[in-house]
Amino acid sequence: MAGTTVDRPIFIVGSGRCGSTLFHQALSYHPQVAFLTEACARHPASAWQNRMIMRLLDAPLVGRYLRRRFPANEHWAFWNWHCRGFSRPCRDLLADDVRPNEAAHIQAVLAGIPAGRRRRLAIKFTGWPRIGFLAGVFPDAKFIHLLRDGRAVVNSLLNVDFWQGWVGPESWGWGKLTGPEEEEWRISGKSFVVLAAIQWKRHMDAFEIAKTRLTPEQCLELKYENFARAPVSEMERVLEFCELEADGNFNAKIAALAVDNRNSKWRDQLTRPQQLLLEDSLRDHLRRYQYELDGEQPTPLDPPCCPAYGHRA
Repeated sequence: MAGTTVDRPIFIVGSGRCGSTLFHQALSYHPQVAFLTEACARHPASAWQNRMIMRLLDAPLVGRYLRRRFPANEHWAFWNWHCRGFSRPCRDLLADDVRPNEAAHIQAVLAGIPAGRRRRLAIKFTGWPRIGFLAGVFPDAKFIHLLRDGRAVVNSLLNVDFWQGWVGPESWGWGKLTGPEEEEWRISGKSFVVLAAIQWKRHMDAFEIAKTRLTPEQCLELKYENFARAPVSEMERVLEFCELEADGNFNAKIAALAVDNRNSKWRDQLTRPQQLLLEDSLRDHLRRYQYELDGEQPTPLDPPCCPAYGHRA
């Protein structure tokens, strides 16, 4: 029987193209973790189908088939059905955006997903963090912010068919450029490399602002590069933070995980002038997150302390 509340849901948030899909799917192997599957996307009003998959996921043979057929993912169609505007807001979603009837509906729907031993729901989102909104609906939620070198993220955005930056910032879906952003883009010759860099910076600033509303026990920052280099030890940090039990079979799966860190592809796929534009645009943010710039040692900077997009944090 479905529960009436969700116990400490785990939300994995990231800018997109940051390795969140791989990390989310890795975490989904933990025997206590439930997640959204394609069944939710195809039949968003029938959570019982997803719950049945959770019950069968650890069964021999059939579980292996279900794992391949129904992997963990974002499944925006589910959110479009249950929470209007959640998937593509023009700005970050905040606690002030939560409507009581909507919060009650989301709580009830997600409570119908976990089943059996899989009682801890782990869901990932990319783009705006939506931390304020989600914490308003689930006060006991835990958030894992997965971040990746902005140069790798920008290069990846330029290589996917769903990046909307090609239509320009008037219609790209991330809101109007601020004055400084507009000037930066103009000076660059309206470089799409720089526009993608502005998008990453916007998202990272939004994460920093949103995290100020959380306690240290609610938010964990995890670098994709560290997870790629040491998946077992980084996942141990995650389990401790999420208050999930240690599990030998899960540890073995993580140890066997092949995580390919392709962060250097931007050097091969961008021209030297494009690389210079990119590093110049991201310089302060790369320093803040201790990513090494050519000829520099990484030095952390203070995070932004005020909203940048004309709305309250």
